[in-house]
Amino acid sequence: MAPKWRELADRIAQEIRNGERAPGDQLPQIRELVEAGEGSKSTVHQAYKALEAEGLVTSSRGHGTVVRARSALKRLGIARYDKAKWRDGDEVAFIADRVASGRAYKRDEQTQTVSRVEATALVAEGLGVPVGSGVYARARLVKEGTQPTHTLTSYYRPEHVEGTRIVDPTPGPAGRGGGYRVLYDAGYEIDHMKEALFARVPTADEVKLLQLPVGEPVVELHRTTYTADGTVVEFAVGVHVASRFAWEYEFDVPDSARQQGKDKEGSA
Repeated sequence: MAPKWRELADRIAQEIRNGERAPGDQLPQIRELVEAGEGSKSTVHQAYKALEAEGLVTSSRGHGTVVRARSALKRLGIARYDKAKWRDGDEVAFIADRVASGRAYKRDEQTQTVSRVEATALVAEGLGVPVGSGVYARARLVKEGTQPTHTLTSYYRPEHVEGTRIVDPTPGPAGRGGGYRVLYDAGYEIDHMKEALFARVPTADEVKLLQLPVGEPVVELHRTTYTADGTVVEFAVGVHVASRFAWEYEFDVPDSARQQGKDKEGSA
């Protein structure tokens, strides 16, 4: 037989999944459930902690225990980098996600710090420079309202960005069109990129910075951006709150065998 705290947690979890308790609803105070005969203070407390660990509720001082919002931002894949968005307009990547999700945004919801740092092994490999080389790091914290959604730190070779708006620490995107427009204007038009994603447990600093509830994982993104001739003009590392994004990709399905056949015909 399951312990009483587990039975209570399971019952509340089912109510949340059935829609009987909507996102944003506050759960009863612990003392209220104790007085209602649901168990001791420790029983109810343990049930609430289990619900928090399962990602169904969040708890904070002053707000109590609240049913967690389930509506995630669309984190576009390929479409968020459409040149028409940043080259011809002013829809930088994080804004493209908000537009696709039908959500409001403000440009200053992206803050940033810019610094000259030594390339770690990861950054050195990404940019193709020796470990310890001086590179620029442009670190951003992105929020939706007051709630952080992710961090993103882009690394650049100095010769690509020295004297541009990319190294200007003013909060918000790096001017109209953001960083990719700056690179474009400097003669480095982005052509293709590679992204790698993996989930992991957050660090203590990330829990604090991203205001993560207990048990919330993060999704780490590694993005390498190239020009048409294969020059790496950006290597970025993002840390995304897993439950605050729904990742979406749409792309043409490759047919390498057909392409190889065309190549052979062209060389015949």
